Amino acid sequence: MTAKPRLSFWQIWNMSFGFLGIQFGFALQGGFMSRIFQTLGAEKDALPLLWIAAPLTGLLVQPIIGYLSDRTWHPRLGRRRPFFLIGAILSSIALVFMPHSPTLWIAAGLLWVLDASINISMEPFRALVADKLPEEQRSYGFVLQTLIIGVGTWVASNLPWFIAQLGVPNEAGPGVVPPSVKVAFAIGAFVFMASILVTILTTPEYPPEDLQRFRDEQKRRGNFAGEIVHHVVHMPAQMRRLGLVQFFSWLAFFAMWSMATPGLTEHVFKAPAPDPAAFDMAVPAQAAAFQSANAAFQNAADLVGSYMGYYGLSSMLVALLLSFYAARFPLNRKAVHAGSLVLGGVGFLSMWFVPHPAWLIGSFALVGVAWASILSMPYALLSSHVPAEKMGIYMGIFNMFIVIPQIVAATLLGPALRAFFANEAVFALVISGASLLLAALALVRVREPAHAPVPLASQAH
Repeated sequence: MTAKPRLSFWQIWNMSFGFLGIQFGFALQGGFMSRIFQTLGAEKDALPLLWIAAPLTGLLVQPIIGYLSDRTWHPRLGRRRPFFLIGAILSSIALVFMPHSPTLWIAAGLLWVLDASINISMEPFRALVADKLPEEQRSYGFVLQTLIIGVGTWVASNLPWFIAQLGVPNEAGPGVVPPSVKVAFAIGAFVFMASILVTILTTPEYPPEDLQRFRDEQKRRGNFAGEIVHHVVHMPAQMRRLGLVQFFSWLAFFAMWSMATPGLTEHVFKAPAPDPAAFDMAVPAQAAAFQSANAAFQNAADLVGSYMGYYGLSSMLVALLLSFYAARFPLNRKAVHAGSLVLGGVGFLSMWFVPHPAWLIGSFALVGVAWASILSMPYALLSSHVPAEKMGIYMGIFNMFIVIPQIVAATLLGPALRAFFANEAVFALVISGASLLLAALALVRVREPAHAPVPLASQAH
């Protein structure tokens, strides 16, 4: 096999730059979809179920796209870039139309399209690092991806707030998404497409060493489903143990993405989403009362999205510190992950009793410590327990432990809030905190493998 040449900083930067757009899409989706759903009339306890599209599409799309991209070669676009382009076009269209949804179910359908499209672009990005970089540069490549993920999360999470500060209206009539959110999603669509094009236009791919043999092999039909089932049944014990850790970790973050807006606007800001049906719009005083309550909710939702951005900023800094430390000293990944999950759990629990909304910055910064570890340590703990020749399929199976807890949360979180917590949405974040503490406890059964370079993993959804 021909040795891969070392790449310069700018070559690696351009190769990873498309992640900026992908993270813009994820951050706008994660920070503002519940706000759009509530504006269109969704009850807060129905939000997790409306979010079920995201994990379901991840469960279906991620392994299929990974399988197809391994078996693709386009004479001009190469192996991974056709999927970058298709995903970017579909994601940009969905981002533009999402805040213009006239009804709740159209918005839910567009979320399905958006999440599937983002996954089409995102999954091949993981393989591109292995395709392009020699072994000694891969950790460096993942560090740059982590940096771009953090920047994208922070900027996109603050977009509606920043646009409102420029004078774009932050409120609208009943059932209408404010112009500031519409502009933010349009900017997100542009950034998504532009950043993906930077990677496509500046990053050539290496063709298969024997192109004719590659094409002949792709003509042979394999039993993809049977192969996955076989490896699920025979997965390494370390993967099963880490699967429990991942289950509680991703349940916590799905609860945050779907319920942070209603939970924090009503509990911390005292500005819940008003129900238009409770106001008689034909009476001027009633219409003015609705507008006042809606303005308070929209402003609070802006700040919730802005504060959420700090978990992306925090995760970027923590991931960089971990990577620089691990490059020089042995790192006890199990201990680091346990400590990070505990800090994230404390961050979530603190949201229940913060004395002032600005304190949420510190809460989300602690959550970001857990997020940085979740994006890296489980993969480091797993890597030495998986055969190198089966790394791709096992990493695809490992993603099941990411999407299954999100599906569980989507179906059970709303009923649990109604049955046990008087339908107070802030308790979804308390559940997130408890879930991260359980994830840290589940690490007791995980083995700490022999020291190896820590591979920082790109974001899964």
